[in-house]
Amino acid sequence: MGTAAGGISHPGAFSSPVHPPPFGEWCNLQPKDAAKMPESAWKLLFYTLSWSYGIYLLFFTDYPFFYDPPSVFYGWKKGMDVPTDIAIAYLLQCSFYGHSIYATVYMDTWRKDSVVMLLHHVVTLTLIAFSYAFRYHNVGILVLFLHDVSDVQLEFTKLNVYFKHRGGVYHRLNDVISNVGCLTFSVSWFWFRLYWFPLKVLYATCHSSLQSVPNIPFYFFFNALLLVLTLMNIYWFLYIVLFVAKVLMGQMQEVNDVREYDVEDSKKTAVAKKKEGGLQLPSALKEGMHLKNGLVKDKRL
Repeated sequence: MGTAAGGISHPGAFSSPVHPPPFGEWCNLQPKDAAKMPESAWKLLFYTLSWSYGIYLLFFTDYPFFYDPPSVFYGWKKGMDVPTDIAIAYLLQCSFYGHSIYATVYMDTWRKDSVVMLLHHVVTLTLIAFSYAFRYHNVGILVLFLHDVSDVQLEFTKLNVYFKHRGGVYHRLNDVISNVGCLTFSVSWFWFRLYWFPLKVLYATCHSSLQSVPNIPFYFFFNALLLVLTLMNIYWFLYIVLFVAKVLMGQMQEVNDVREYDVEDSKKTAVAKKKEGGLQLPSALKEGMHLKNGLVKDKRL
């Protein structure tokens, strides 16, 4: 009886543990920035690890693919063994882009280019899966390396954009880093995706592959997917050029979002009101809100 009474007299012993707030709230980020911060932090971590592993494969092993792109098809044959180190890279990339398809639809902040981003993830996952199945893994490693570097710079720059107004105070260091990051991101996008990608990858797959393997299977299928990927890179680069032009012409005083992809709240509200005029929607859909990453985010499909 005494023990039971003692337990009852201390109800705090049975209370739930106190969980720390989300990191974005802990850093006193603005609500909109705190909602997008986990997405960019996760992508920065993955792309940094992925690109670092690509550097290891292409520059610290015996693979000559970067300096000699046609070598990706030397000795190719059906059913050939995939080296373990390349298979690990494929496993990581395949799992990431499989998750990214789900995350783009249900978790990440909806942006102007989200439909194109979803198409990009589907095309990339298809390329990864089929290039592994049909043993085009050598060229796959080169494709992933040339694309990951821009994503590292993009997510790092976006994080600094989110952190430059934390706690209601302007932080100049984060602003300077975001401006420099925007510049290096734009240059790397052009150099790696629009110059080296056609020069090394498309040259190898469209021309060198037929010289090494005259009747190579799925030639048109894979090259069509790679050309679609190239067109999406050009599409996004137009956004980058437009953004830089606005900065140079003084139409934008600071870097608010490195790609200007977020749908403006005013436009969201106007579209929502227009749709609601002739259609009665549930309150949750009218508000267009989804609870993701512990915060309420705007979501519009």
